[in-house]
Amino acid sequence: QVQLVESGGGSVQPGGSLTLSCVASEFSMRARVIAWFRQVPGKEREGVASISTSGSNFSYYADSVKGRFTIAQDSTKRTVFLQMNSAKPEDTAMYYCASGSGGGAWFHVTSYTYWGQGTQVTVSS
Repeated sequence: QVQLVESGGGSVQPGGSLTLSCVASEFSMRARVIAWFRQVPGKEREGVASISTSGSNFSYYADSVKGRFTIAQDSTKRTVFLQMNSAKPEDTAMYYCASGSGGGAWFHVTSYTYWGQGTQVTVSS
């Protein structure tokens, strides 16, 4: 079982920046892709960004965050980061880290087997 622990959430003003971290217990076939999702109450969980941990470093982004968010990894620390810049109130959500073997579309929740507990991000003035 892959364990994922998120951190870095908090409150930020519109236009501000925040960096989320996801530490994985392993970078293995079960964590070949790590993604960030977000969810607000009453809505479905939405894919934000994903990155391949197998060496290719391929990454994907939701249209709503392209140009503002950056996903990156430090394989030596088994950590995936989500750098959030130019934050908007609509970015407010619980952010989850997820890992999967790489099958399926990156933005589908069903493509991931393991999930973290989430970290809350609030963008407000």
